[in-house]
Amino acid sequence: MKTTDATVLDEPKIHEPGAEAVIEPAVESRPRRTTGVKEAKIYIDGKFYSEANAKISVFDHGLLYGDGIFEGIRFYNGRVFRLEEHLLRLWDSARSICLEIPMTTRDMTEAVLETIRQNHLRDGYIRLLVTRGIGNLGLNPTQCKSPSVIIIAATIALYHQDFYRKGLTIVTCATRRSSPAALNPAVKSLNYLNNVMARVEANLAGADEALMLNDAGNVAECTADNVFIVKQGQIFTPPVAAGALRGITRAVVFEIAAEFGVKVRETDITRHDVFVADECFLTGTAAEIVPVVKADGRSIGNGKPGPITARIIARFRQVTHETGTPIFAKN
Repeated sequence: MKTTDATVLDEPKIHEPGAEAVIEPAVESRPRRTTGVKEAKIYIDGKFYSEANAKISVFDHGLLYGDGIFEGIRFYNGRVFRLEEHLLRLWDSARSICLEIPMTTRDMTEAVLETIRQNHLRDGYIRLLVTRGIGNLGLNPTQCKSPSVIIIAATIALYHQDFYRKGLTIVTCATRRSSPAALNPAVKSLNYLNNVMARVEANLAGADEALMLNDAGNVAECTADNVFIVKQGQIFTPPVAAGALRGITRAVVFEIAAEFGVKVRETDITRHDVFVADECFLTGTAAEIVPVVKADGRSIGNGKPGPITARIIARFRQVTHETGTPIFAKN
């Protein structure tokens, strides 16, 4: 099996590429270690550590209880894509769980940029985490006096390149998306066990991804991506109220569709709507935009990535490589 040059975070089964393959992945670099960066430097609370020496306490509540928040951020061609939007969402998550981020957004911006510079990268992925910090073995977060900020720069591709050419297969999982009344999906919490168990179901079913429903039985999202379907020239996606994350890439798709004069509607979607769609695609910062060609054993459309999906992917790549916060003085 030939892999991409990037560290592949999630590599489901491979479909053999055919002559019609036209969609290429956006990021490519050679696989190495955990981060995919030789002699990687990890930011922890204002200092940089080698990958081997980047450690946190076993008493950090991020480890003990998943008590913290995170953002995944892409950078392309020497620019960080939608950095301001990611940081706004990070601060919203922090406010929602009563976590005080121990730095300003301006300082966080510089920390992100410097982490990329320290790792000599122009294209890649940032994982930004804020944990509740060190406490005791008790649950009470008031025992945690100093939140920790961790920033990791990596070179990744979420899926093997064949999936961008041929599309994913998805299955509906029994695990329901967390209710907003329990743990609101709008919070990008370090506790991702809900999504992990859905991912386990997809693995056991031999599928590439899992479609997660909410308590009402409507589509919420996949394990790490927002869901879009295309029907009769219109694009539909579940509303945030259905349990969908307010995705950054999701918002970019809204903008691109508006450029193309294609209507996007936020509405409840059922499994039936997915089955009878003309096209389907998933969006996420790590995954970017990836087509779906089969759901629960049913081919979507003609079983190949559709034309609207292909146009959106092409425009997305153009936007990501032309816009963003500059990392270096000159690009």
